[in-house]
Amino acid sequence: METIINRPRGYYYEQFKIGQKIASVGRTITESDIVTFAGLSGDYNQMHVDAEYSKKTVFGKRVAHGLLVLSISSGLAVTTGILEGTVLAFREVNNWKFSKPVYIGDTIHIVLETVDLKPMKRLGGGLVVINVVVQNQNNEIVMRGKWSVLVKSEEIS
Repeated sequence: METIINRPRGYYYEQFKIGQKIASVGRTITESDIVTFAGLSGDYNQMHVDAEYSKKTVFGKRVAHGLLVLSISSGLAVTTGILEGTVLAFREVNNWKFSKPVYIGDTIHIVLETVDLKPMKRLGGGLVVINVVVQNQNNEIVMRGKWSVLVKSEEIS
């Protein structure tokens, strides 16, 4: 009888190359996303949850929580497949900038680019530093920054 090995879909540390780029699928931000996130986080700031109040702000309507969009971005990264089943730990978010508001009905996607690699054999893999750009449906940058992710080594798996 043949043994079947279930290999993770994600890249192992050794498969990442500096300069590699990959884009995710899109994800439309809904009112339900905002209400659910407000409930989970306890952030009921009126600019997110009160349509009448929001009309009087600089944005003119409700905006998604910045941390909600960051969280959805991490999910979009998983949809690319490169991090599925091989991530040991999400280590850092650095130089994160919230550039433009994200509104209900906006569709965001991310572009990931590997910018640094550091072997960490003692931890069973290596650190992958990824430049993350979050764009809306008009390809405008709404957020950007760097994530550091500890990824399994193929040699140890």
